[in-house]
Amino acid sequence: MASLRVKFGVLAAGLMLSGCMQATTYEATNTTHFKPRDKELLSKVSYAKVAVPEPFRRAIVDYHRKEAPGSIVVDSDNHYLYYVLNDGKAIRYGITVGEEAMAWSGIAKVGSKTEWPPWHPTPGEISRLGVPKFVPPGPDNPMGSRALYLYSGGKDTLFRIHGTNQPEYIGTSISSGCIRMTNEDVIDLYERVGLGTVVVVLEPKHGDSPFNSQMALQGGYGPIMQ
Repeated sequence: MASLRVKFGVLAAGLMLSGCMQATTYEATNTTHFKPRDKELLSKVSYAKVAVPEPFRRAIVDYHRKEAPGSIVVDSDNHYLYYVLNDGKAIRYGITVGEEAMAWSGIAKVGSKTEWPPWHPTPGEISRLGVPKFVPPGPDNPMGSRALYLYSGGKDTLFRIHGTNQPEYIGTSISSGCIRMTNEDVIDLYERVGLGTVVVVLEPKHGDSPFNSQMALQGGYGPIMQ
């Protein structure tokens, strides 16, 4: 009898957990918005084109927060960026975020957009990383294929949402504060976002994604709903 109760308990727990799972539909990379220059430069990258772990692949998901459709929400705790759609849905992208001491949070707007941007490291980055003062656009530029420049109060925050030449770090916290996406994902987001788009970056330890990325990587959620 005790054994039977244990089995029923495990079954009930499994059903409760499955009820908390976020319905997820993964999207294949869409090259519709790739321009000839995108295809040329992406074919020349020298970094390893590693596969992004499944929890961080672009997906259409249920969205429980109240931000307006067309806005961007960054959940740094769980390494997700959401582009809010209608009808309780969002496009969820995996991201790299800043280390805790370098993280930024708040509400901003997209003040500028650039395709294949150059990199102008800050004095702190130059001192800390030993990089040059200017890196021209190109396939291995750390800014990647696109950049969205975040403004607050009419001023450049110096934080960006941009591509990366280190896709292996998607899902981690190692950047100098900016929000990195794969080059393919940031092209997708760039085409959806206009100037003035609201960007909400949640405070550290305030992420509330119903689908926790670290538990997913550890198998804590079981099979992902397709």
